Amino acid sequence: MTFSFRDRKNNIERFKNEVFDLVIVGGGITGAGIARDATSRGMKVALLEANDFASGTSSRSSKLIHGGVRYLENFEFHLVFEALAERALLFKIAPHLVHPLRFLIPIYKNSRVGYWKMLAGMWLYDLLALFETPQMHESLDPSQVEERLPSLNHDELVGAMEYSDAYTDDDRLVIESLRDAARRDAVMANYTHVESASWDGDRISHLQVLDHVSGEKFSVRGHQFVSGVGPWTDIFGKSVDVGWKDRLRPTKGVHLTFSRDRIPVEKAVVMAVESRIIFVIPRHEMVIVGTTDTDFSNDPATVLTQVDDVHYLLAALNQYFPDLKIQQSDILASYSGVRPLVDDGSSTEGKTSREHSIWSHGENLTFVAGGKYTTYRKISEEAVDHILSKLPFEVAMAFGPSNTKVPLNPQLSVDLYDRARQSVAPWSVQYGIDEKVVLQLVERHGLEAQIILQKMADDYGLYPTEEARWMGEAYFAIEHGMCLSLVDFYWRRSPLFLATKDHGVQYLNVIAKVFAESLGWSSDEQERQKEAFHQQMAKELSWDNLLA
Repeated sequence: MTFSFRDRKNNIERFKNEVFDLVIVGGGITGAGIARDATSRGMKVALLEANDFASGTSSRSSKLIHGGVRYLENFEFHLVFEALAERALLFKIAPHLVHPLRFLIPIYKNSRVGYWKMLAGMWLYDLLALFETPQMHESLDPSQVEERLPSLNHDELVGAMEYSDAYTDDDRLVIESLRDAARRDAVMANYTHVESASWDGDRISHLQVLDHVSGEKFSVRGHQFVSGVGPWTDIFGKSVDVGWKDRLRPTKGVHLTFSRDRIPVEKAVVMAVESRIIFVIPRHEMVIVGTTDTDFSNDPATVLTQVDDVHYLLAALNQYFPDLKIQQSDILASYSGVRPLVDDGSSTEGKTSREHSIWSHGENLTFVAGGKYTTYRKISEEAVDHILSKLPFEVAMAFGPSNTKVPLNPQLSVDLYDRARQSVAPWSVQYGIDEKVVLQLVERHGLEAQIILQKMADDYGLYPTEEARWMGEAYFAIEHGMCLSLVDFYWRRSPLFLATKDHGVQYLNVIAKVFAESLGWSSDEQERQKEAFHQQMAKELSWDNLLA
């Protein structure tokens, strides 16, 4: 089953002509999870996304799968327990996307949480995980910390705690969840904007939708509707009901990216700054530093990194890593997103709970907001349970139980992912491609890396290896990720914008060539797409000009 631009065209026609059991608004991690869960029960599902899939918060997170050590302070034990259980499950169902990572928490004489309290927290964290963790926590003395992390500030260091969590490719987790729903015949399309809803009494009969690609307007009919639009919840609510009352307390989170050479850490570092936690997260292609947490009341589409955000994160880095002397010029890129927190009346942004909420609006409209990325599968299951609970018993019984504790991709179970990793050396010989590149592809795509390798060998073999690699990635994104533009590819189907000094500009022409061949772009359209790429890059990096 593909998930390509061709499928999108067919899906638009199906939107117009069919009636669905469930219509989902929002193609981020919540909408994708609900689509996967609902189709696993046999429901006929439609999903509408106003922009590109994962274009909001779902591609702008800290890219972590974690229980949330800091939530123990707020006694949110249920949230941590649930997240740790989901972490263990995601290791099994998405091994190519969720990778174990060790975290180190330095403890100083003036740290807000002292050594013994932190040690108790570590035991509680492993206990709440039912000891199902990649590796148990360790307590370290100052000499051990210096040996493992020599670049850290060791003045007045009491010791450190080291524990396990995980990192992920957040945008690709969305795409893989959508692909799994598509395998069960979910009908989905990006760039389909819901403009309004038509009500029949207390029920929605259909949604009015604009296709941003063709400019066409059409209606989508369904029996039940659900909003998974994250920080756009209140905006969407007002578009379908003039009497809507705001439910969210959105907050902005900003991250900076650096090269692995500039911040040489092999483990994630947890930096405590005032009442905030900031992570330094090493990945195979970059180091991510973040996040901030400030109230944000504007349209989430307008969120951008500001000068103050950059100063705040750089100050934290230089407090913990003073010898590195990190400067603005060391920053590769930044990204910012908006958390869809449900307003619980907390005094500060940081104290606002990360618990999710599910509620009904009218007879057949459900809203889902809040929650942690890690628990998206469980949240989606609860959302579909809630929707089914509103149906007559005999109708609800026609659908089976949730079946989402299976691999996102049938080709990517843990065993098959291990087989793919064992195939790196043979594939390198078979395709004549550097083993390092093959490994990078396998770690992103598992066995499906072979699709890209075959394309590189057959069609892009005359190009330099790195160019051929990204051309193959672009081909895969178009054919298996419904990717429609250069901006979509650079920001949500690859790490090029965030992880390379020139943001991948060196590959722009050859990647545009792949899109032109697949999507039939004219030379004028290629230039328009390149210009859109440069405009988006200037927008995302506007803070850099202000600091210059």
